[in-house]
Amino acid sequence: MKDIRQAIEGLDAPAAMALLAAEFPGAVAFSTSFGQEDQVIADMIWRHNIPVRVFTLDTGRLFQETYDLMDLTRARYKQNFEVYFPETRSVETLLKEKGPNSFYESVDNRKECCNIRKVVPLNRALQGVKVWITGLRAEQSENRQSLHDIEWDESRQLYKYQPLINWTFDQMLDYLKANNVPYNKLHDQGFISIGCAPCTRAIEPGEHPRAGRWWWEISKKECGLHG
Repeated sequence: MKDIRQAIEGLDAPAAMALLAAEFPGAVAFSTSFGQEDQVIADMIWRHNIPVRVFTLDTGRLFQETYDLMDLTRARYKQNFEVYFPETRSVETLLKEKGPNSFYESVDNRKECCNIRKVVPLNRALQGVKVWITGLRAEQSENRQSLHDIEWDESRQLYKYQPLINWTFDQMLDYLKANNVPYNKLHDQGFISIGCAPCTRAIEPGEHPRAGRWWWEISKKECGLHG
């Protein structure tokens, strides 16, 4: 771990991702939800032709604007990305036993839905991966302020690299603007963190950036992908 951290120390994000891709050929993957942070990272990967596998999770409950951005991104960069869906039988069983909106009833029910629609597909997407690149930023939530740019994920037995961990919100916006990177139009309507449509709302001025996620519950505002 120390050697990896020392190797990327002082490198900008594209250079660090290129080094990791060279160190672990064919085993570096970036998971994108097509949020602003992820669009910055995807632009870096494709702009610099870094050999990193790019994938996304389609939960089946995304906003139409997210699907529109997928198409726009594919057209802009002329690049394909892998799409992982939840297991059909698990979704069918959940809806049969608890209905389509069970996540509103309890935190446990919500986490069950997140596990089926996100965590299980993610684990499948990460099979064989040695470095998982994510768009986490320390500013996003209290849970993420103690994260380092690269960490060892014991549960999945891989490295997690957060190239934007110390970026500010304004730095991210500046990059998007300077490089004309396509982004989700919901961001212009007060949506900061965008997930599944029934579980995401716009936030009011001064609200925490994660307040719009699972707004009906008091929790750590995480879905299980990152803890």
